[in-house]
Amino acid sequence: MAFTPRGPEASFFEVLDQHRASLLAALKRGGEEPTGGGMCLASRFEDSVGLHMVSHCTTRKIKSDSPKSVKNFAIILKILSMIYKLVQSNTYATKRDIYYTDSQLFGNQTVVDNIINDISCMLKVPRRSLHILSTSKGLIAGDLKYLEEDGTKVNCTRATAVAVPSNIQGIQNLITDAKFLLIVEKDATFQRLLDDNFCNKMSPCIMVTGKGVPDLNTRLLVKKLWDTFHIPVFTLVDADPHGIEIMCIYKYGSMAMSFEAHNLTVPAIRWLGLLPSDIKRLNIPKGTLIPLTKRDQMKLDSILKRPYITCQPFWRKEMEIMADSKMKAEIQALTFLSSDYLSRVYLPNKLKFGGWI
Repeated sequence: MAFTPRGPEASFFEVLDQHRASLLAALKRGGEEPTGGGMCLASRFEDSVGLHMVSHCTTRKIKSDSPKSVKNFAIILKILSMIYKLVQSNTYATKRDIYYTDSQLFGNQTVVDNIINDISCMLKVPRRSLHILSTSKGLIAGDLKYLEEDGTKVNCTRATAVAVPSNIQGIQNLITDAKFLLIVEKDATFQRLLDDNFCNKMSPCIMVTGKGVPDLNTRLLVKKLWDTFHIPVFTLVDADPHGIEIMCIYKYGSMAMSFEAHNLTVPAIRWLGLLPSDIKRLNIPKGTLIPLTKRDQMKLDSILKRPYITCQPFWRKEMEIMADSKMKAEIQALTFLSSDYLSRVYLPNKLKFGGWI
C-alpha cells in the first residue's frame, strides 16, 4: 500500500468516519456525558466516566493538636498560604517551585505532590484552579494549531514534535481537520513514527505521547482534544500488563486522581494495538517475545479483576490470551517483519479496516 505525503484517499477513512458517527450518536444519547461526583478518598467505576469518587466513604483527618500530625498540618497550611497568594495575584507556580520554597520543611517532592492532591480533593476543585502547574513531559505532533495563554501561536505540523503545554486550560483557538488521535505509549515508538513521516502519510491526524505513564497535562490535553473535536481516539501500547495499565489510565483514570476523573478520562478510547492476538496472527517469532514475570502476572490478574473490564469483553479476551501464553511483546517486535512495518503496514491496515477494540 503506497501513500503520498498528502495522505491517503478519502475512501481510506470510511470505517473511521463510521466509527466517529457512532461516537457522536452515543454522545447525543448521553452515553459519554459525565455525571456529578462527590469528594472522598475512595472510588467507584462508572462506564461513562471511569474511576471516580463516591459520595460516602471513610475520610482521613489531620489534627493540629496531635504530635504525629503537627508537621503534616504545618505543611498543609504552608501550601494553602502559597495557593492563596497565587490566586490573589493571578500567577502560577509549578509543584517543583513550591518544593524549593522550603525544601527542608517538605523533605521531598512526593510530600508536596501528595498534599497538593489532598487539597485539590478537599476543596473539590481541579489542581489548575489552585494555580499550581506541573512540568509537562508529553509531546504532540500532527494536524493541530492552537494559541497559548500568552498569545504564542503553536503549529504542531512541524517535522519535530511540540511539548505539551503546561497550562492546558489556557490554550484556545484549537484548529484541526484530524480524522483521529493516536496515543503512543513510548517516546521511542513516537519518535520512530515521526521519522517514518507517519503524520503526513496518515494525514490528517494527531499523535500524542506521555512517554510512559502519562503526566496530568498530557491527560488533560487528550481530554480537551476529545471534548473539542470528538474524533476517534486510539492507543498504541506494548502487549504487556504495563502497557494495558497505561491505556486504562487514559480511558478510565487512576485511583490517585479519581477525584478529577471527569476532567481527565476519555471512555471513548479504543485499543488499536499491539494486541496479544496480533502476535499469533502476524506469526511474530517466539524469540522476540518476553516471558511474563511474576510481577507482570500479578498486574495482569489485578487488571482482570477491575470492574471496568466487565464492560470490555474483547479486552478481557486479549488479556486472557496473554495470561495463557505467559508471554508479552513490545511494539518493537514488529520490526522483525520489516523495519517500517508498524508505520507502513500495521497501523494503516488497522485504521482502514477497523482493527480496534
